[in-house]
Amino acid sequence: MGCVHGKCCCRYPRSSDGDNREDLGTYAQVQTHILAGRSVESAQVLSHNFKLEYSVLTQRGFYPESPEKENQDSYCIKTQIQGNPNVHFFGVFDGHGQFGTECSLFVRDRLVEILSNDPTLLDDPVKAYNAAFTRTNEELHNNSDIDDSMSGTTAITALLVGDMLCVANVGDSRAVLAVKEGNRVVAKDLSSDQTPFRKDECQRVKGCGARVLSVDQVEGLKDPDIQSWGDEEAEGGDPPRLWVQNGMYPGTAFTRSVGDSTAESIGVVAVPEVSTVHLTAHHPFFVVASDGVFEFLSSQTVVDMVNRCADPRDASSAIAGESYKLWLDHENRTDDITIIIVHIKALSNV
Repeated sequence: MGCVHGKCCCRYPRSSDGDNREDLGTYAQVQTHILAGRSVESAQVLSHNFKLEYSVLTQRGFYPESPEKENQDSYCIKTQIQGNPNVHFFGVFDGHGQFGTECSLFVRDRLVEILSNDPTLLDDPVKAYNAAFTRTNEELHNNSDIDDSMSGTTAITALLVGDMLCVANVGDSRAVLAVKEGNRVVAKDLSSDQTPFRKDECQRVKGCGARVLSVDQVEGLKDPDIQSWGDEEAEGGDPPRLWVQNGMYPGTAFTRSVGDSTAESIGVVAVPEVSTVHLTAHHPFFVVASDGVFEFLSSQTVVDMVNRCADPRDASSAIAGESYKLWLDHENRTDDITIIIVHIKALSNV
């Protein structure tokens, strides 16, 4: 969920690494199975005797009041970073604002390029991630071709170095790891949505001068002194947002992003939260997806849907279709949806 003016729809991003996708339409019959028009690709991790099989789907949102808007999501899949066959990158970038598409594409390209050229990447990926986000944000601010004063992008990225999966998040998209526990496959969040629903993030931006209010509160329809907004997944349509003290902007529903130079004055930062996990045979797959997926679907529901499908294309189509349906059940529009599903398989079993 992006700025108060919405994100979103109509044409695919001008380019994403590994294009070759087809328009999946607007899911007029959302219960109908739709197979994403992409092949399943793979990358080996020879150092730890497993391989990745992955597929991606990106679907524009449905905005009836803005039928010509682009899909502001983009994605990047880059294998063998620095020429190393054991280092692979997956990222989803969810743009917002008038120039959200431009911001999303710029960050998609520059972030992975900066990481790829960082000599410390393999020794200290957390440090490299922080430096790459900081530099990318500064370069976006300084790019004269893109006005990021009220536009930007969130970024959820996963870097695999051998058996270590390093996830860096800025914003409210999400990475989820599947974990085998006996006969169950359990979802483990590898990122935490950075929104005002989080008490720590809410207090941080308030300390930087932000007013945190829902749209109804800022418009005087609800008491602004009530600083409790319920549960993020249950609340839906009118979440808490960030506003300057004496204005009706920027209205961001996230507390971190790349770009959004105006929102930086009230605490929105491009500093990622980074988590790491060592992959084992108990981790069958992970998912990297934009918040268009998780607005109405829990992490566990997404993992359950992937687990029921042998083919990641089937899983991504099912998730996109269900997400689209739930959006229209709750609202008169949908968000852009981008899903990367990565299966982890032992080479000896292939």
